[in-house]
Amino acid sequence: MASFHLIRYTGLDAMRHMAFDRPVLRGTGGLRFWRLLGTGRGRSMSLSADLRRWALFAVWDGERALDRFLERSPVAARWRDEAVESWHVRLVPLSSRGGWGGRDPLAGAAPGPSAPPHAPPHGPVAVLTRASIRPWRLAAFYRSIPDVDRLLRRQDGCVASIGVGEWPLARQATFSLWDDEQAIGRFAYRAAAHRDVIGRVRREDWYSEELFARFSPFGSEGSWDGRDPLRPGRA
Repeated sequence: MASFHLIRYTGLDAMRHMAFDRPVLRGTGGLRFWRLLGTGRGRSMSLSADLRRWALFAVWDGERALDRFLERSPVAARWRDEAVESWHVRLVPLSSRGGWGGRDPLAGAAPGPSAPPHAPPHGPVAVLTRASIRPWRLAAFYRSIPDVDRLLRRQDGCVASIGVGEWPLARQATFSLWDDEQAIGRFAYRAAAHRDVIGRVRREDWYSEELFARFSPFGSEGSWDGRDPLRPGRA
């Protein structure tokens, strides 16, 4: 199983935490794969940065490993003690294609015992898209982002979305939540701005590596911009 954590701090000490968290995460038992991620100010990959908000994407041996981390890790303790806002969600992998650092981080990942029994279309879907952008394609990539960002802001069925990245400019990702699979399909295949960008990505070979993964989200806690987007009423 996987998890996604979105943490907002009051000041720029968050950058220091990012550096100190890495050795702790490397030594965390049951943590199969992880990436600490900066966040942007838009709904998709962007040049802007929010230096007070950071994210963690993680893949675990199982829910017990995640539970131990949340209960005992000094990283999770600081989230509780110092963050002004945090949001956490557990993720059952539904599909994944591509790679991250030369491998599929979700290969062999299994749902935990408290995972929901029904996969979409019976419920919401989380999507992680990640890309390593070729240096000579950066200008074209970032010129295309504003149209997609505006589309996401008004897209029916997109519950929440945020641009994240592990390396400035060239290694970018988007984490998004959707009402259901049909909402994702409307955005991916019917929205002209997104469809045009995807066509250019393929024709012009923008990415040296990419990952596209879908998840069934469950067990969310905390708030994201003042609300839990997966709770009934979403307020």
